[in-house]
Order: sequence, then structure tokens, then C-alpha cells
Amino acid sequence: MNNLFTIDCGEILLREFRIEDVDAIYELTSQPEVYEFLPDWRSTREQRLDWVTNYEIPDNKEFLANVPSIGERWLKLGIFFKETDEFIGFCNTGIKEELSGPNREVAYSISKHYRNKGYTTQAVKGLVNYLFANTDVEQLNAVVLPHNIASNKVIVKCGFHLKGNVEIEDQLHYHYTLAKKELMK
Repeated sequence: MNNLFTIDCGEILLREFRIEDVDAIYELTSQPEVYEFLPDWRSTREQRLDWVTNYEIPDNKEFLANVPSIGERWLKLGIFFKETDEFIGFCNTGIKEELSGPNREVAYSISKHYRNKGYTTQAVKGLVNYLFANTDVEQLNAVVLPHNIASNKVIVKCGFHLKGNVEIEDQLHYHYTLAKKELMK
């Protein structure tokens, strides 16, 4: 595990996915509390294994090999307890095609068993700080369904500002932004 990319976020780490994480990712994305807000992450175990093996792990390697010029590449990281390496969620960055540029998004989810404990906020802050300090990213976005109260709170705690509303797949979302110059003052 020493050769895997990690971001230290205090009690938790953001870490690249491994094949061994597939069952934990599948279990998390099978929780109704997760797929209600992120339906694209719902899958069969076989699909999840295929995605981690053939897309997420190679995409992460490509992203990291191109830092600081990451272009439109994706980085998908698991949220793990530092002491136990238990997978409790994920925190990602990629291009949100439904937004006009700059359209780099931060997205995340955490297991229903670990909500309201500050772990998601730690993870998002860790990823945001990494992106602004180590890549050519100048602005980040987040899109959140209005009724996802917890996610709206997380994104505001991380310094994002409500820009307005955006319709994605016939659903209204709040659109938040955070500029590097705002955070790195």
C-alpha cells in the first residue's frame, strides 16, 4: 500500500482505489442513502469490479502522472480511517459536462454509518487543498440536490459559494463554486 497515492486529512486518508476495495465500494454504493443522490454509482458487483479495474485505477494513475496539468482527467479516491484502513466513502474530482467551463467538479459520498461526524468535510477540504496546491485547477464546482441537506452543509463548510441553480437530467441542483484565489488568500 506504500506506493498508493494518499492525502492525509487528519483521522482519515484519501487513497487511490485498489482491487481489494471493490466489495466495500459495492456495499457503499448499494445503500439507498447513497444511490438516491448518486444513481450513476449504483452497480452490480461485477460492474464495480470492471469499473475499478479498467477505469478508476488506470484513470487515477493517468491523473497523477500528469500533475500539475490534469486536463479533463478524473481522480477517484476512497475515504479510509487512517488507523484501520476501513473504507467509509469516496471523494472524487472530474469534469461535469453539464456545466460550462471551468467545469471541474468535486463529488463525494459517505456510508450511512459515518454521517454527521465531520469525515466528509475533512475529505472534501483535503481534496480541494491538494488540487489548488498541486494542480493547475483555478476553480472547483459542486452540484447538490436541494433536498440533500447534509451535502449542502458540507460544501458550504468547505468554503464553496452558491452560484445559482442548474438543471441536470431534469432535476434542479444548487451549483456551488470555489476559486483558488479565494481559498489561497
